[in-house]
Amino acid sequence: MIIRIMGAGQYKVDSCLLDELNVIDNRIVELVSKGKGDEYRKELARMISKVKESGEPLDPASILKSDVIIPPEDLTLEEARRVFSGYGLIGD
Repeated sequence: MIIRIMGAGQYKVDSCLLDELNVIDNRIVELVSKGKGDEYRKELARMISKVKESGEPLDPASILKSDVIIPPEDLTLEEARRVFSGYGLIGD
């Protein structure tokens, strides 16, 4: 599975990481809907860290189709409301 972190490249990750990322994604959707900006940013940072820790960075010269695109860590709460709604990034 290929995950792109906007502004930080693409990572190849094992699909078993998807369940863990989905839990974080659902938490972010909940926090964003409640307007909890600080908590949402911590969870987004945790999601990005999980991908970077567990994934293998891909060569920036080769751009592959991403299965999931994670926004950058500096995404504002207002921007997050457009991205993290409904089922979030990953869906169920």
